[in-house]
Amino acid sequence: MWGSNSGLNVSVPDNETRRERQASAKVTSARTRCYVPLMTFGTRTDNTFMIKMMALAIGGIALVGCSSSSTSAPPTTTLPSASALYAKRYCEVALLEPTGSGAATISVYTSFPMSDCPEAKWKALDAAALAKENGVPLAVLNGPRYWAIDSVIKNFAGKKVTTSFGGITMNKGATVSVDIASIGAPYVPRAVDRKASFTFEQGRQVSELTAPDGSVYLMQSWSQQLDPTLSASDLPGLAARLTLPQGWSYTTRKLKDPLVIDSTSKAAMVLQDDLGNSYSLNTAG
Repeated sequence: MWGSNSGLNVSVPDNETRRERQASAKVTSARTRCYVPLMTFGTRTDNTFMIKMMALAIGGIALVGCSSSSTSAPPTTTLPSASALYAKRYCEVALLEPTGSGAATISVYTSFPMSDCPEAKWKALDAAALAKENGVPLAVLNGPRYWAIDSVIKNFAGKKVTTSFGGITMNKGATVSVDIASIGAPYVPRAVDRKASFTFEQGRQVSELTAPDGSVYLMQSWSQQLDPTLSASDLPGLAARLTLPQGWSYTTRKLKDPLVIDSTSKAAMVLQDDLGNSYSLNTAG
């Protein structure tokens, strides 16, 4: 979609502009040039197609750690305290920059854990305006989302970058390199280096997708991006609403013991269903 054969005149930030934006802790349009949007997304309805294309790349990776050149071990912080995360609301803003040859870099910002992404401020955001303000050809609004896990342990590395979109304070949670041609399809696992550990507490009802090879993926967050009414109470009956590929199944169960998906030292495998809900591969057995 993006590349030398796209026929689109897309400007890419020069190295100086890129370094300045990465070093700054606030969003500014003072030094950005005029960028030609790949498509126009003036409303959340207009965003639907691109959400399906990009949510697989950004959904549920708000806790991805930015890379660091430091050789010392990164500090470990629990966000937030145990048993406090389930059904907490958050939102993400993703800024995409094509890097050539069909690839792109996505910078993902998340409102977690600073706020629950106030509805009025979230609705007021305009993706096309954010793209122009930040000097990128495309911005995507991803949310609101709700955590389906109980707690997370996150290994932070590097300098934390905090900014504001329309008055919503967000941390930069990820800089992800993606192959544009590979995103867009649900039920396709992708490796995510998020350096985090997710915990589902004993007694928690979890939602699981089982692949034809027997791999099991646990829902880590549900989304209201495509269905604004989706709530925790809908999850037990979600199978009837999903367009599952052949051989896939969706089930729920109550945990008899705590379950931990540990991806602090290895990449997590993450996928989404066709409603934008995110799942992590169960590596706990």
